[in-house]
Amino acid sequence: MLPRKYLFPRVIEMNYQAGRRLGVNVYLIDGGSEYVLIDVGFEDTLNDIIDLIRELDFSLSACKMLIATHADVDHVQGITRARELLRTKVAAHPNSVKPLETGDPILTFARIEAQGIDIPMPRCKVDILLNDGDVINVGEIRLEVWHTPGHTPGQLSFKLNDLLFVGDNIYKDGCVGVIDAHHGSNLADFVASLERIKNDDSQFLLPSHGPVFRRDNRVIQQAIERLTKYQHMADFGTCAVDWPLLAEWEADVIAGRLPKL
Repeated sequence: MLPRKYLFPRVIEMNYQAGRRLGVNVYLIDGGSEYVLIDVGFEDTLNDIIDLIRELDFSLSACKMLIATHADVDHVQGITRARELLRTKVAAHPNSVKPLETGDPILTFARIEAQGIDIPMPRCKVDILLNDGDVINVGEIRLEVWHTPGHTPGQLSFKLNDLLFVGDNIYKDGCVGVIDAHHGSNLADFVASLERIKNDDSQFLLPSHGPVFRRDNRVIQQAIERLTKYQHMADFGTCAVDWPLLAEWEADVIAGRLPKL
């Protein structure tokens, strides 16, 4: 039996537990009589995670559910196999149902032809729908469900006392989850989700990638300001809401004003 490395009371993160990089952050929320897993990562690390669960003296049958923060392949490629091994249920936001149940390679980022990426994405049935305001009871503890879209339409976050599991909303360095039109990203939603996170009273943020960190609203505000600008930049294509330069150019064309060169 391995000693359990709790980051916080009731919270184990499998990369820290293993002492090596397994991939996406996989959180085991220990409710005493049962537990849940937030994300499971890629298929090729799933056996390592299952072995760790056994070695930590958790019963496989005590897994109440597997929670998908969203439907990206790096978070959920192994979830179908995990559902079979743990004989448990999969929970996700309604907006994540289609990509999960169809295994859509575009919506899940499993296929990006221009970069030579083509990863199998097994289909997975979603058993439980999680909506904003829901509460997940895990043994002795309660997880509050937040819907925080922007990176993807179905992105979820979870509040546990003074902890906030923020998925791909924000990382320690102020970076955020990938913004891509094919992926369903929405900049206005992203900004609103970051504002909600900034205005919360949680003390620690637990992201889906990289280190857990103490809240720093200056970092979150910088991300908000950056994404607010992105809404008005051609760099972000159809994710942007407008492009002021083009509007100015059109006004000049209509007014017959030639460019000042």
